[in-house]
Amino acid sequence: MSQLNQLNLNPDQFRVIVFGSARINPEDDLYKEIYKIGKAVGSMGADIVTGGGPGLMEAANKGHFEATPDPDNKAQSIGIRIQLPFEEKSNPNLDVKIDFKKFSNRLDAFMNASDIVIVAPGGVGTLLELSFVWQLVQVGHVKPMPVVLIGDQWKNFKEWAKENLIKPGFADEKDLDILICVDSAEEAIDEIKKICKKCKL
Repeated sequence: MSQLNQLNLNPDQFRVIVFGSARINPEDDLYKEIYKIGKAVGSMGADIVTGGGPGLMEAANKGHFEATPDPDNKAQSIGIRIQLPFEEKSNPNLDVKIDFKKFSNRLDAFMNASDIVIVAPGGVGTLLELSFVWQLVQVGHVKPMPVVLIGDQWKNFKEWAKENLIKPGFADEKDLDILICVDSAEEAIDEIKKICKKCKL
């Protein structure tokens, strides 16, 4: 049995994955934007899943945690963590924690838990997560799901992909349709609500 299955997560619960930088401080406007997403997801009664670390992960978990004080709201704030010395700062906003030593196992756990993926600005780790999700959706190894990218960083990435992957024929135009670029937390929340509605949450 996998570590994720051992958590006894409700298989029918709607879950939103949020990826993003561990290096953003609470005073940063971006932190406050991602906090809004976590709070909206919690208010919907859906779970939020992050890497369980500091920065934008903490922002999403904190927003969710503070939106679900009602014991009748069964939504959970979940951290799927990786053991890294520079991410040892505590994220106290978690109902459920699971730790992995290997990125590969951790990435599989994320995909087993997800219904929609939100990618906030980030570094190499966030790029790894985005690329992994994108390929699995592209080749049909997971159920179809939207991958919502927030901000100019990912708009530029999508333009790069169009120029360097699609034009030379290394990928198909329809592969870009998996990636949905938005400018703000509000637009990301709108995309989450669309999928929630389809799932009848």
